[in-house]
Amino acid sequence: MGSLEGRVALVTGASRGIGRSIAMALATRGATVVAGARDDHAREVVEEISRAGGRAEAVTMDVTDRAQVEAVAAATLQRSGRIDVLVNNAGTTRDNLVVRMKREDWDAVLATNLTAAFTCTQVVLKQMLKQRHGRIINITSVVGQSGNPGQANYAASKAGLIGLTKAVALEVASRGITVNAVAPGLIDTDMTRRLSDGAQTSWEERIPLARLGTPADVASAVVFLASDEAAYITGHVLAVNGGMYT
Repeated sequence: MGSLEGRVALVTGASRGIGRSIAMALATRGATVVAGARDDHAREVVEEISRAGGRAEAVTMDVTDRAQVEAVAAATLQRSGRIDVLVNNAGTTRDNLVVRMKREDWDAVLATNLTAAFTCTQVVLKQMLKQRHGRIINITSVVGQSGNPGQANYAASKAGLIGLTKAVALEVASRGITVNAVAPGLIDTDMTRRLSDGAQTSWEERIPLARLGTPADVASAVVFLASDEAAYITGHVLAVNGGMYT
């Protein structure tokens, strides 16, 4: 894949797991990465990127707070003059059967996983439209395509991200901006390591490639969609799931 030298990429939820891997992969390709997270943990990935010779900065940002998103975008533009890539990765889960799910758990998941992606997209698009260039990449999930018991809120939010991706892609294509989604399957992260042995085995049996994915597998897909090689791809959902859902 080609270089991302000179590009500025904002990654939400960059402190751990998939987001951390995405931030590192983009930096490895030459992008200047703005690593956003609710806490100071993004500083750790920024330090790692810097040690490897990359360029990155950590920002504290609650993606559900529009004022914070706008402040980060404004500060990034003041420092760098542009925003080329937005990766909407921040996400959360509050699992329960739908008959037992509390409204606040529904609202919290939709706010972080879907509404925040809308907010970040809307804020960053203003600059991308001026540039007549940009890459927006939404991290959805196989659950948003297939559903999953006990995750009605999560599945709805991730399915909504797919709809958001396709609609915005049509709106901004004429301005040189692409909007795509990456749909990971079962990925080896802190979240999946909390599954019981039985649950993890059950999931693995559904994967034709017979293994969990890695954060690097997802990051590679994001880097591709952020690159010039993917300039003619928009409104697409790229499955990174080992064949478990096609």
